[in-house]
Parts: sequence; C-alpha cells; structure tokens
Amino acid sequence: MVDELVKYDAMGLSDLIRKGEITPAELLEITIHRIEKINPKINAVIYRMYDQARAAAETWSLGKKAAKKSGSMFCGIPFLLKDLIAECKDTPLSDGSRAVHGYISKLDSEIVNRHKTSGLIIVGKSNSSEFGVLTTTEPPIHGATFNPWDLNLTPGGSSGGSAAAVAAGIMPMAHGCDGGGSIRIPASCCGLFGLKPTRGRNPLGPLFGDLGGGIIHEHAVTLTVRDSAALLDVTSGPDLGDPYYAPSIERPFLEEIKNDAGCLKIGFLTSVPEGWNEETALHPDCDTAVRDAAKLCEDLGHDVEEVSAVQLSHPNLPQTFVLIFACFVEHVIAYWERELGKKIGQNELEPPTWDLYQESLRTTGGAFLTAREELQRFSRKIANWYQKGNYDLLLSPTMRIPPTKIGSFQPSPDEPMKWIRIALSFVAFTRTQNITGEPAMSVPLYWNKDNIPIGVQFAGRFGDEATLFRLASQLEQARPWADKNPPIHCINTL
Repeated sequence: MVDELVKYDAMGLSDLIRKGEITPAELLEITIHRIEKINPKINAVIYRMYDQARAAAETWSLGKKAAKKSGSMFCGIPFLLKDLIAECKDTPLSDGSRAVHGYISKLDSEIVNRHKTSGLIIVGKSNSSEFGVLTTTEPPIHGATFNPWDLNLTPGGSSGGSAAAVAAGIMPMAHGCDGGGSIRIPASCCGLFGLKPTRGRNPLGPLFGDLGGGIIHEHAVTLTVRDSAALLDVTSGPDLGDPYYAPSIERPFLEEIKNDAGCLKIGFLTSVPEGWNEETALHPDCDTAVRDAAKLCEDLGHDVEEVSAVQLSHPNLPQTFVLIFACFVEHVIAYWERELGKKIGQNELEPPTWDLYQESLRTTGGAFLTAREELQRFSRKIANWYQKGNYDLLLSPTMRIPPTKIGSFQPSPDEPMKWIRIALSFVAFTRTQNITGEPAMSVPLYWNKDNIPIGVQFAGRFGDEATLFRLASQLEQARPWADKNPPIHCINTL
C-alpha cells in the first residue's frame, strides 16, 4: 500500500480516507516512516511534531461513515509548515535564525488555523533560510537542505525544505511563503508546481498585516495543480482588520481547473527587464525552457508573442527592491527583539542578514517611503502593460540560471558580497509579482540534459488566479509531471 500511496496527491488521499480505505492515523504513520527514511538524505524537516500530529490524526480517524460526511477538504492529510512567519501554537519556531532558536509559538497564525480546520495535520516544520533572506536553504542553525534531483544542488529558498520534502515524495504538498520568489524558486529547482497568490488573498494575521510593504505572501508548493487550487480555496479570504483585500472570486479555484482556458494572449520574456549584460544574460537552459513553454502554449491554441523587456523595466528596480527588503529585515529583527526581550547581535545573525540590517539602519523613513512610491509606480506600469496590450499572462523563466551548487552563496575573499549577485540571478523574474501583488506560478515543464528541472513562470493580472489555474491544468494535462521522480524519492527508497 505504501508504494501505491506515493502516487496520490492530497486530494486523492482525501478520497481514500472518505472511502474508508485508509485512516488518517495510518497515513500519518506512513508519512512519519518516509520522513525517518528520506530526511537524513535531504534535511528538509527540522522539527518533528509527531505527538501532536498523532493526536490530531486520531481526531480525524472518524470511521468510514463519518468520513464520508466530512465537509473538510483534507480530512487527515499530513502537511509541513515552513519554519518562517507562520506560527503553530506550542511548537518551535526559529525563522531559520540562531537569534530566535528555542522560541515556542504562543498561538496559531490565521492561515495555520485554516490549515487545521481544513483537515491538514501538521507533522513537522520545514527548513528555511534565515528570515527568508537567501534564495537557498542553508541556514547554519539547521544545516543545508539538499535537492532530491541532485544532492550537490540547492533546492532553492527560502521554502527549500518544503519543496525538497514534496519532491522526494514525503508528502504531496507543504506550506511556503514568498517575499521575492521563495515559493516559485524552490518549485522551479525541485520540479513542482508553486503558486504565489494575489496580495491579500491569504491572511498574515493576527500578528502581521503588512510585511515588507506588502511583498510577503503565503501559500504552498504542491505536486499537482488541483492540490494548490483546493488549498487556496480553504485558506483564502480576508481576516478581520487585514490591510489588503484581494478581489472576490467568481467560483472556487477547484472548479476553475475544470474550465476551458480559452484562447489567452501571452507575452513571453527571454531577457531580464533591467537590461542585458553578462550579469543578467539568460542561461541557455532557462532560455530553452521558456521558448519550449511558449511553443507548447501556441500549440494549445493560445496567442503567444515575445515582448520587449524594456516595456517591463524600471530605473534602479533591483536596488529599490533590495532597500525595501532590507527594511523588512530590520522590521523582523525589531519584532524579535521585542518578543524575546533581548538585543540581537551580529554574532547571532548570518552575514547577508547583517548586511541588509545595516543597510536598513542607514535608510531614513523618507527614503523608505520614496522607495515604496517607486515600486508603486512600477506596479502601475505593469498593470497598464496588461491592459493596453490586452495581455492575459506574462511568461518568463522562473529563474535566470539553473539551481546552483550548495555553498554557492558563501562569500569568497575576492567577492565578499557574492550572495547578492547570485540572489539577484534567482529573483530577476520573480520579484516583480511581490512588488505588484499580482499572482504568479512556477510550472515544471522542462528538464535539462542533466535531468534537472527548470521551471517557467506565468504571471497574471491582479486578482486573477483563476486564469492561472485554468492554464496550469491544461499544461498539466498536456505534459504531466507528477510521475517524474528524482533519484532521492520514497518510491526508490522504501
């Protein structure tokens, strides 16, 4: 039964539970077995929550008749919570940082409450970079997470632990958050579907409302499109006092994936918006991936055309985004200093985090507001591009380069700020939607000659996840990816 269960996504497993073919308690024990066998190879799960999970599984092990009547979307499906931002009461939270290590959450974040209400059973916490700063997952406090497709490579970040666990078949979906690409980048590196929703679609409360000027969004990495849609159905919607409110949807996202995508107008990019030079040139694998996706969309009947990156550029955009992100880091450090009742020193932070913190301390309030204004002007420019060109979607590579080797972000004597250069390569296409608040998804349609996944990104108009889900479902049917298993996978190991 174990090998057969690896083939199921979360929705499929929920159906088995409702039919009485397996109980949540049995499924949980299988998942725990997978973690114990696979995690030593990839270091994706950093906190185990087995006792709490077993208690929840017993609650959801209702018996065949009651399970059939359960109105919950996921009636007993194991789930990982990323060790960043989202809080689960009475469990450890470190935000990937030595400064926070040892903290125990006092409450459930609203999104975690919705996870639990939907029937998800949180079995552990997944690895994250410190405060989500780096686009890899190698925090010294917990050690590096390794990519199941090649253990020499990063799984991306900062949701790399979640992505590695799902790619390795431990579970079909896991939580992530995204402040510059941290859901989509790991999805690309690990061959998964990763959606960043519209700003305000999922709540950040009750502790937070506006993180980083609205750049932070939460959702998940998933094996299938329908799991992502179903999860967003149960987590989305405003919380009391939310500063942002996403446009209302016409129908559940799970219904959207059944609808015809129609003929979409898709513009695609093969160069970085801030202009070409040797530091922004697209890697051949990423160029091939996006052109391949454009051809596939054209074959499916969509109107596809290459667009100029100049139309989507903005002066000093990378520097302005870094400034905003630096202020986000200062905000997070100030939050933890208040919460922990102590001053956080340089010796407790990683060098990239400290660098951004110092950059923020040199920034005035006026400079921060000016930077936000610039990003809002850029957001208007992107919105006008969609409207004036009558575009439905923007297609690009998810990343400018393929996943790099573990340790690539480490500074060298001749390049102490190496991490900035590589991080900017990772977020060159993904940061736009954190700025604009528009939804975007990384879709695994291409693997290079080394059998490493190279994701492509589709971004949509503000509030229009529906179009993304309809297209994603069409792409999934045209070129299925769920059965593509990496060398490190439960089906090969158990």
